[in-house]
Amino acid sequence: MTNQNQYLPYITDSKLEAAVSNVLSAFRKAQATTDIHKNVIDPFSALFEVSLSSISYDKWIEKEKIRQAQKSLQNSIGYFHQEILGNLNGWQNLGVGQTIDICNPNKRIIAEIKNKYNTTKGSDKVRIYDTLLDSLSRPKYHQFTAYYVEIIPSSKKHYNDCFTPSDNKTKQPRTRNEKIRKISGQDFYDLATDCEQSLKMLFEVLPKVISNLTSSAELSISEKLAFESLFNKAF
Repeated sequence: MTNQNQYLPYITDSKLEAAVSNVLSAFRKAQATTDIHKNVIDPFSALFEVSLSSISYDKWIEKEKIRQAQKSLQNSIGYFHQEILGNLNGWQNLGVGQTIDICNPNKRIIAEIKNKYNTTKGSDKVRIYDTLLDSLSRPKYHQFTAYYVEIIPSSKKHYNDCFTPSDNKTKQPRTRNEKIRKISGQDFYDLATDCEQSLKMLFEVLPKVISNLTSSAELSISEKLAFESLFNKAF
């Protein structure tokens, strides 16, 4: 593509396609994996599912392969958002295994990205708070604001609040700090891109990107409407 922004106004086509390609590769790799016992399967759960669903063991094996591939896909989506946000103009993707995920020196923002509100346990939220607090104490991030980002929120409400997770050991919330915040995915995307409805724009363009990268047919009108409804229920 000659035009670097045919898909979205806030990220180049090449960077968007690279992020989507990584998700596709992770899913294909999971689909190609033949050893479904790489992670221990609960035989009790399997027995009940086969018995109650009236399916054969072989059918259950095929279903389990699909489930494991879907799990791998879901795990890669979190990093997908980190890639998108970290490749915006002025932003830095700090990679896997770092104390924080993305940074914008000009906006003075650092952030930890999580895909869904319920993928992070209470104890992990405390760890995230402590990590963000420690990062803000460094000279490098002096006067920055730190965000804990929940791409998919627990409800359709927008929020950008002080992040004060409760410590399971002390039963006390962490100290309120205006520089440490919890924010919904759509609000953080708008903040990062300086573009309204940017998360919805990304969702709507993905079928076209996937189609271009895989040479598959684009979604039908009815499928697009169904996915639009799914998005609206989440956001």
